[in-house]
Amino acid sequence: MQLNGDKGATLLKLARAEIAVKLGHKVDFPIKAGWLDEPGASFVTLTRQGELRGCIGTLEAHRPLGVDVRENALAAAFRDPRFMPLTLAEFDDVRVEVSLLSASEPLRVASEQDALAVLRPNIDGVVFEYGHYRSTFLPQVWEQLPEPAEFMAHLKRKAGLPVEFWADQVRLSRYTVSKWKEGDHEHS
Repeated sequence: MQLNGDKGATLLKLARAEIAVKLGHKVDFPIKAGWLDEPGASFVTLTRQGELRGCIGTLEAHRPLGVDVRENALAAAFRDPRFMPLTLAEFDDVRVEVSLLSASEPLRVASEQDALAVLRPNIDGVVFEYGHYRSTFLPQVWEQLPEPAEFMAHLKRKAGLPVEFWADQVRLSRYTVSKWKEGDHEHS
């Protein structure tokens, strides 16, 4: 699915409109585009004054992209367990970012050292899985955690495991994203 900046702008408006309606705003933004009906996996990230305010998403495309973005926008605004639900007073200060995920690719690694050697900083989003423990970081997280070892340690902590944990049963996969953020003039 090829997406350009216009489509990115549409996805940002779709996410913001969905949150606005939930907060009681009247929004007249009918979105009709065939590509919104194609399966897609997205994350919606909200920031306020440069700080994370919510981030929820889908790792695998299992529903139409338009539905996925709308549902993830609502979840990021109102159901991210790390934050209180977004309020009307905060709404105008929040910036919306939409990330579209590629299909994930399993990483075949024999050790944590192997994993650290094949990760591509600023390119890879990473999914960490061990039993029922699971976490992911979007590629944007490399901006805060540029060292692969630090990135991996925080990914394990997010999954609920000790930072030094490793086992043969750990499964890693990676994906890339196309992302758009309100206020950006071009797609990155």
